[in-house]
Amino acid sequence: MLLISYLGYRIAKQINLRSRIEQKLVLAGIELELINETLSRLANQDGLTGLANRRHFDESLMDEFNRAQRGENPLGLIMIDVDFFKQYNDIYGHVAGDECLRKIGKVVAYSMRRPGDLAARYGGEEMVVLLPETDLAGALAVAESIRGAVQSMGIAHTGNPLGVVTVSIGVEAFSPIHLENQPIELVEAADKALYKAKESGRNQVCYAHSCQGRVTTESLPAFL
Repeated sequence: MLLISYLGYRIAKQINLRSRIEQKLVLAGIELELINETLSRLANQDGLTGLANRRHFDESLMDEFNRAQRGENPLGLIMIDVDFFKQYNDIYGHVAGDECLRKIGKVVAYSMRRPGDLAARYGGEEMVVLLPETDLAGALAVAESIRGAVQSMGIAHTGNPLGVVTVSIGVEAFSPIHLENQPIELVEAADKALYKAKESGRNQVCYAHSCQGRVTTESLPAFL
């Protein structure tokens, strides 16, 4: 009886030990998954604004472009540039410039209303918003809401004739139904529209054929 009791005690102890080890392994696996998810998120995230970074945008653009091509759906792209940002850094310093970009980044992030939308920092003071299944009218509406929200923040900027930080925005959207269509065409078209917005006086939204001007002065200087 003593031997049986001893063996039973040893077996129960081994079972409890194995159970604790298994629980630790499960917890370790969960922690490892969380770490991997965090690393993956950080690898795709811009450290300053919290938006997606350029690499993530490029990958998403290719995926969404191919998906739009298969489904013959429109794909919209918004390109945003902060007006007179070099002057802002010169006047207020780079720390203030970084904080300015963070605030604008929050406005841009808020414009993403659907799970498939993607906002990213394209480079420097440029940001982009990728809008799957969105036509030109829809993309223009999102762009105008961003432009108005940035101006409404009222961030002081004496280097801007309007006295506050503003943005210029270029928009493009089309259905890539032809196999020869490439994602770069969407980017180039939005970039040209952005250039048009800046050439036309800044603080406005432009697309290929027109601009939605919101400038309150008669003309703005052409310096960058």
